[in-house]
Amino acid sequence: MSADTTEAAARPGADRATLARALDRYRPLLEADWGRFLEALQTPLAPCLWANPTRIDGPGLAALLAVEGIPSQPIPWLAGTATGAALRLPLGVRPGQCWWYCAGLAHAQEAVSQLPVRLLAVHPGQRVLDLCAAPGGKTAQLALALDNRGTLLANDIFPERIAALQGNLDRLGIVNCTSTWCDGGNYPAAAGPFDRILVDAPCSSEGTLRRNQSLAARLAGRPPAERSARLLPRQRALLRKAVQLCRPGGRIVYSTCTFAPEENELIVAEALEQAAGQLRLLAVEVPGLMLAPGLTAWAGRSLDPSLARCVRLWPHHNDTGGFFIAVLEKATSAPAVAEAAPLTLAPGAGDDDQVAALAAHYGLAAALASGYRIQRQTRRGLHLMAADHCPPAAPPAQGSGLFFHRTNTRPPKLTTAGALRLGAHATRQCLDLDRVQRDAYLRREQQTPTAAQTRDCHPGQVLVRYQGYPLGVAILHRSGTLESLFPRRWSGCAAGA
Repeated sequence: MSADTTEAAARPGADRATLARALDRYRPLLEADWGRFLEALQTPLAPCLWANPTRIDGPGLAALLAVEGIPSQPIPWLAGTATGAALRLPLGVRPGQCWWYCAGLAHAQEAVSQLPVRLLAVHPGQRVLDLCAAPGGKTAQLALALDNRGTLLANDIFPERIAALQGNLDRLGIVNCTSTWCDGGNYPAAAGPFDRILVDAPCSSEGTLRRNQSLAARLAGRPPAERSARLLPRQRALLRKAVQLCRPGGRIVYSTCTFAPEENELIVAEALEQAAGQLRLLAVEVPGLMLAPGLTAWAGRSLDPSLARCVRLWPHHNDTGGFFIAVLEKATSAPAVAEAAPLTLAPGAGDDDQVAALAAHYGLAAALASGYRIQRQTRRGLHLMAADHCPPAAPPAQGSGLFFHRTNTRPPKLTTAGALRLGAHATRQCLDLDRVQRDAYLRREQQTPTAAQTRDCHPGQVLVRYQGYPLGVAILHRSGTLESLFPRRWSGCAAGA
């Protein structure tokens, strides 16, 4: 589904004979390229990043990486996307263990995995649904394509994956997204129509072999029909639901990271047939990227010729993972579901006083008054949402916006996600760390900053920054000791790797 947030160092590839046995049925599709295909699958995939445009641009991220001793190369065919820039890093770099990753300046995501959002062509003002959202890389791309405003719904069927999704959205400062826990194939029509829907479907993952070498043996040990059989009903249901919920004239992207036609062209062909002329495939072009057409015949069966407008990305063509993408448009004359009833969002009693106290402590009054809505969703504290975020009443929300202020502690505390989102606007209680102190803070170690560093801070909670970028919150004790409040679950983000 999405690229891991850390990449393995260079390692030997899967056994060539095992790969050939697992994927032999694709040999006729590749002909003379078969050897190059297997060779590419045996080559580990270098990590890729995109810059978080709310905090840094592509050249700025590249320069920052260079200072850290990490060379990077821009990926030209991803230039101009909502996230601004994509960079390829050397093998062995582990982004998730670097301070700039913890600070939400970037997100690690395989290059081809960034294409579905680009091809969905999202624009601010549209209503967007990500039906299979976790762990959140594409969801964050969608949110930023909407300019972090408006309404994005991010759904996943597994509740434990929603926590990972929300963690990534929080780190990146996303405030225009509501997460839901639901079987995407049965997503309620009460959610209303959407202008754009992404179906990054669960699949047999053959295209991830460069990142997951052990998968080859598992694939080789099972007949192809068995690999796909349990997934097909869910894939069909997801695309069928997307067609139902898509607003007339809207767009759907169906994508997988597998080579299997049963999970790709055949799923799309079935959707086209069921739509009876109310759905069409759009041609896809990405300058600088070699795209193979979708299949129009498989296993002796002829398919709709328009399936050639789907795209296949073979690993040896562009030095990427494997991927499949279909871009579908719903006819303007097609039926639409009714508009959604909105979820009622209101602050709780006394919450205005909590926000005022927080704003006064850090000098955030102007920032909090600009473009946000604040709501209490749990007893733990307050969430920050885009002012125009309007989630539906159904399905029930797991969370909306960003949990930014914990009020069930004494004293109340700005969360790390809140610090990353708002810290650049703070005018009080800010403490700038040097490189050694930065790493100690991320490791949750106590330290004693200099008198010059703390001159403008009084004891209590402080925002800590490095090179002007917020890292989180700490307690400055009267003794002069700085106690890190960096979350334990994020503490793998230690010194820049």
